[in-house]
Amino acid sequence: MHAEPRNTPGGAGTTRSARRTARDPKGPDLVEGPVEIVLDDGTVARSERFLVALCTCRRSRIYPWCDTSHRPRERAVTPPEDRNPS
Repeated sequence: MHAEPRNTPGGAGTTRSARRTARDPKGPDLVEGPVEIVLDDGTVARSERFLVALCTCRRSRIYPWCDTSHRPRERAVTPPEDRNPS
């Protein structure tokens, strides 16, 4: 489905380009940047990157940006030691 530019509220006929996003059910939302996010307390977080990962699990230490905290943590398996001395 193709999204057309829309009139902005109060913009008197001005148009804005649509932003493209990608949903990943096991990860962040990916948004073409630059991006401004209005947080719950009213502050604005801004990123100038060309692609921004937005946290959807709220585990990120750098919320609203994703730091991959949603990924399951796996312990590194150490190889068994050689028990047959040569």
